[in-house]
Amino acid sequence: MLAGNLHTNIRSGDAEALVLSAGALLLNLNKKKGSIQIKIPSNLRFQGEISMDEGGSSESPKKAKSKASRKPKETLLKQKSPAEFFAENKNIAGFDNPGKSLYTTVRELVENSLDSAESISELPVVEITIEEIGKSKFNSMIGLVDRERVDAALYDDFETEKAREKRLAKEARAQEIQAKNAALGKKAKETPAAKGFKGRGEASFYRVTCKDNGKGMPHDDIPNMFGRVLSGTKYGLKQTRGKFGLGAKMALIWSKMSTGLPIEISSSMRNQNYISFCRLDIDIHKNIPHVHLHERRENKDHWRGAEIQVVIEGNWTTYRSKILHYMRQMAVITPYAQFLFKFVSDAPDKNVTVKFARRTDVMPSIPMETKHHPSSVDLLLIKRLIAETSKQNLLQFLQHEFVNISKSYAERLIGEMGPDFSTKMAVKSLTSQQLVRIHQLLRQAKFDDPNGNCLSPAGEYNLRLGIIKELHPDMVATYSGSAQVFEGHPFIVEAGVSVGGKDVKQGLNIFRFANRIPLLFEQGADVVTRTALKRINWNSYKINQIQDKIGVFVSIVSTKIPFKGTGKEYIGDDITEIASAVKYAIQQCCVQLKSKIVKKMQAREQQERKRNLSRYIPDFSSAVYNILKNTQLHASKKSRYADDDEELLNKVSENLITKETLSEKLAKHVEQVDYEMALEYATQSGVSEEPRETIYIQSHEGEEKMIDLHAPFIVFRVFQ
Repeated sequence: MLAGNLHTNIRSGDAEALVLSAGALLLNLNKKKGSIQIKIPSNLRFQGEISMDEGGSSESPKKAKSKASRKPKETLLKQKSPAEFFAENKNIAGFDNPGKSLYTTVRELVENSLDSAESISELPVVEITIEEIGKSKFNSMIGLVDRERVDAALYDDFETEKAREKRLAKEARAQEIQAKNAALGKKAKETPAAKGFKGRGEASFYRVTCKDNGKGMPHDDIPNMFGRVLSGTKYGLKQTRGKFGLGAKMALIWSKMSTGLPIEISSSMRNQNYISFCRLDIDIHKNIPHVHLHERRENKDHWRGAEIQVVIEGNWTTYRSKILHYMRQMAVITPYAQFLFKFVSDAPDKNVTVKFARRTDVMPSIPMETKHHPSSVDLLLIKRLIAETSKQNLLQFLQHEFVNISKSYAERLIGEMGPDFSTKMAVKSLTSQQLVRIHQLLRQAKFDDPNGNCLSPAGEYNLRLGIIKELHPDMVATYSGSAQVFEGHPFIVEAGVSVGGKDVKQGLNIFRFANRIPLLFEQGADVVTRTALKRINWNSYKINQIQDKIGVFVSIVSTKIPFKGTGKEYIGDDITEIASAVKYAIQQCCVQLKSKIVKKMQAREQQERKRNLSRYIPDFSSAVYNILKNTQLHASKKSRYADDDEELLNKVSENLITKETLSEKLAKHVEQVDYEMALEYATQSGVSEEPRETIYIQSHEGEEKMIDLHAPFIVFRVFQ
């Protein structure tokens, strides 16, 4: 028997049946024609009351208060938007600290500009400006009035009296030691500058502006392109510069977190008579753009491209070298682009302007989107491809959604799957078990490797030009390998090795590129670094690893770069295919350099031999002349000499042969022998060393059709 009161409130439009559970007891309340019936199992009895008002509600006064105070149970499940996730884990996208955030912002904007220009086969012109913003100027930008400190001890950079005395005593001791060393004649050490106190709340702000001549952006798409994380035009299976597909969106998130200021975008597309201007920020919790201003403006100059401006917190002092190093390496791998970098500050001595001029107008081909290789797919990808495919049956699906599966091979695969599969079966009707079977067979079957036609390497010509333009080495060698495969993804390794050069340190200087972007961090664990340091015997190629200035350049392009670590700053050493390809590419460059170095060493030895012979010519000619003179003076009439010898002695007696003439003849003989030896060596080695002169050819301006014939050292352009 269950004793108690039942309280219910049923209104019109509520559910037809309400099930209340109290332990093992179920009460079914059905509404029929305005009445309520309670059905209770026969073995149970219910004692209570139900009161119902005219509005269709029943309520017990005794329980009304307790019911009102009872709160609904909150769910424990919470969701985060993509923008919120990256805001909380900004280190994943390279925004570890203010300095790294400034560097990553520059990198993302520059790479977006290059992609935009290359997509329309336009030679890139990129201008990047970093403007330092003081505290007062920043406060005026956000409408905040400067306020002087009232309670100094409240701040993190406050120096107590005891700490000040300790610091002054330390400085006094250092000056005393320096004076004693100076009196004893010892070399005085420079006194380290006193460290300034910089509190956690004192930050540096910068306005980063990037302008390019790319294709621009559609007016209506600008808000979503910048204000919605994980939305863009670069998703797909193809070679891309980006690492996460965030681009300038992460810079906007960092701006939102550090300054609260919006981003400003100006854009104009080809044949567009207006400039799209948009000022926006992002709603991080909802992952949607918050547009402040979006309008069309007059385009009087017929400008085309994009200009992005964002104000962020940063640290130029600590990351100055990294940013300039990045720009220099980008100029190496993209010699067909023109970069202008500026840093503007209120202090004129801190201003920096660097221009990286264009060296060639030969651009790599545009990367093509490709289909998945059967051996690289997983079960989830197969389900997604089936959901998106327009093909009706399994045969067409296998043949058209993957590379390297012909019609005949697809029929063989379907026959191997079992009796439950047929070529005409609807691909949309496949069960989960059948999908697993397809996945297992694709992973185990043998397929041809994908080709590298979808990839866009920099090319030996561009890589060589970039190295020569930026480093000015004494000699350089480049190599571009053929397409290879790891886990079903094609990749190409290009390498360059230089010896000597400007602003190059002694030893190994390693430059790493992935999909034509520089990698500057976490170098020690990278496959290129480990290969160059541990797997290359430099001495066997006549290269001194410690004393010579060696530049090692390796560029890897692929539809999937196997980055390691959360920041995606290096390529792991655990993939055998890539490690072997990198080693082979560097070795091929070293073989080329070895022949040049040996040739140079032989030329040096030849010059040394010629120098030694020339040094003994005066003494040798004097000794020979004295012998001839004495022979001529002591010669008797009975002495018989050959006609040539007698003629020689007569010339000596008549002073037709002197020490000077002998020296001249010997010098000419040394020159002749030296030339003949050099000619013989050139004939044997198949090269001819002629004087070389640097020639700069102006780019052809015009709309004529042309054909480029590429070679590692030169590109012939034939005009039709």
